[in-house]
Amino acid sequence: METADTAAVEAEKTTGWRGSRALWLDAARRALLDSGLEAVKIQPLASDLNLSRTSFYWFFKDRQALLDALLDDWEARNTGAFVLARDAYAETIAEAILNLIAVFYDPDLFDPNLDFAVRAWGQGTDAVKARVTAADAARLGAIRAMFERFGFAAAEADVRARTVYLTQIGYISMQVREDMATRLSRVPDYVRAFSGTSATETELARFHARLKFAPAG
Repeated sequence: METADTAAVEAEKTTGWRGSRALWLDAARRALLDSGLEAVKIQPLASDLNLSRTSFYWFFKDRQALLDALLDDWEARNTGAFVLARDAYAETIAEAILNLIAVFYDPDLFDPNLDFAVRAWGQGTDAVKARVTAADAARLGAIRAMFERFGFAAAEADVRARTVYLTQIGYISMQVREDMATRLSRVPDYVRAFSGTSATETELARFHARLKFAPAG
């Protein structure tokens, strides 16, 4: 039963601060990552944010609009990171591969947990699965273009792009957990396997500096 006090609080929520689009979207992303798609619902999000349910409709038409915004955000961030890596400065293919590997190691560029969650979401929704498939194609295209930029023929560039990308997506899908030192110790060999050439000490030093990592010894 609603009391006068609770009614007053609700009225204040409705007429006062309504949050922001980014706030609601962040809450939806957290719910998706923590509990799955079923947790991304308006009332639970409103309760989590201590806002009224009606506040939601200032920023989104309905739940589907929020879900569409989540997908747009995922695509802009996680797929956009590959475009940035493709276009990043690199004098050699080894340095270009390091730019690409950095994408997977920097959560500010690429969120592997979000990628995993969206892929799981796509298993039950054809429209989302189609977006995941399109994102994979766009990412592979960016990596393939990177190899072609350094003189690799189209067919070889395609195979090498798939080797790089599917290896990393395998890490995400299997939810492999490794400490940073272990992961980074393998980077020189990955660069050699992916590109057929070795990164220089200077290139590796720049890579480590970018990730703010100091190798032991």
